[in-house]
Amino acid sequence: MTHARPPSTPSPIQVVAHRGASDEAPEHTLAAYRKAIEDGADALECDVRLTADHQLVCVHDRRVNRTSNGRGAVSALELADLAALDFGSWKDRQDLKDHRESPDWDPVPGELTSVLTLERLLELVCEARAGGRALELAIETKHPTRWAGQVEERLLHTLGRFGLDRPPAGGPSPVRVMSFSARSLYRVRAAAPTLPTVYLMQFVSPRLRDGRLPAGARIAGPGMRIVRNHPEHVERLRRAGHRVHVWTVNEPEDVELCVRLGVDAIITNRPRQVLSQLGRF
Repeated sequence: MTHARPPSTPSPIQVVAHRGASDEAPEHTLAAYRKAIEDGADALECDVRLTADHQLVCVHDRRVNRTSNGRGAVSALELADLAALDFGSWKDRQDLKDHRESPDWDPVPGELTSVLTLERLLELVCEARAGGRALELAIETKHPTRWAGQVEERLLHTLGRFGLDRPPAGGPSPVRVMSFSARSLYRVRAAAPTLPTVYLMQFVSPRLRDGRLPAGARIAGPGMRIVRNHPEHVERLRRAGHRVHVWTVNEPEDVELCVRLGVDAIITNRPRQVLSQLGRF
């Protein structure tokens, strides 16, 4: 007598807070990440750059001009220089006022404006995990950079200090590394083979149209534009055995498309809104 296997239940789509809850708070600030955790995000996403004194900070742009009251390249400034800048006041003041008056959010003022180091963000993640949250972190290395492989070296060293450079016994890794640079991911994979890596894509390279990924990458990270214009590519990636993490997904119709295509993770500036649309809030 044979028994039919029951159909497997698909895993829920992971909701990843892009630079924190960055639609509601200044991106890459501690307040934005605390808000994302409060909103129930499954994972946090951050960009990292190396300062002149070799400290990893969470800043997206090569220069600080857009997101602070200062000027200059992150790589040419020391951490003390960045600590003297205001990284929050560029955010629309009325928008912040509206969110500050929300009864479920009471950010610490300094956490809305101070530069955030990767180390402090890792502390926040570890605090949440120690409290019972299965919170994950997706770290994007930014390129090109004057520091080349030193970014990956410093990143892995920092993760190692927190015991996050490899998966725990019998469980998934709480950290994954993402990049548009295949070389960066190759460096990470060579030094930390068990650490998940995500290859971010702004367009589909002709040599990767069949769903392959560069050496060193295990997860596909197509931009939402690719998913809208070439939804069939998601199926190719899945047939090739790759998980698919899509960025940056903010609009309800884009969330619906990602659900229909069966992606594994949605990276969004609006984690609360996406969780609500998925019926999880």
